[in-house]
Amino acid sequence: MKDDCIFCKLANGVFSTNTVYEDDDFRVILDAGPATRGHALILPKEHYANIYEIPEDLAGKAMILAKKLAGEMTEKLHADGFNLVQNNGECAGQTVFHFHLHLIPRYKNDGQHILWKPTKPTDEELKKVLEDLK
Repeated sequence: MKDDCIFCKLANGVFSTNTVYEDDDFRVILDAGPATRGHALILPKEHYANIYEIPEDLAGKAMILAKKLAGEMTEKLHADGFNLVQNNGECAGQTVFHFHLHLIPRYKNDGQHILWKPTKPTDEELKKVLEDLK
């Protein structure tokens, strides 16, 4: 646990939370500033700043937990859809530098948008990206 990390404190029960789920690795809490009804955060109890730092096995466990909770939350909250959101770095929207995965139930006409503007790269640009990734 990192002493100056609010999410470490929330994940480890230093502060009171609205806990949805807890096990040895994670605490899942309702977001204090939710995008929609039921918006929750999967928080690892150990400190990892982002996706680049979290061990692969723990990242996998987070996704398995997200799948389980998304199904339960969709059913119990009567959601019409579901977003999983995980931001890394300030320019990507990360505001708390402790890995976390947002569970966001979606409802018809909920007024929320998690979208981007598609670009139109040329075939050459796509080939260059593909080359860079190999």
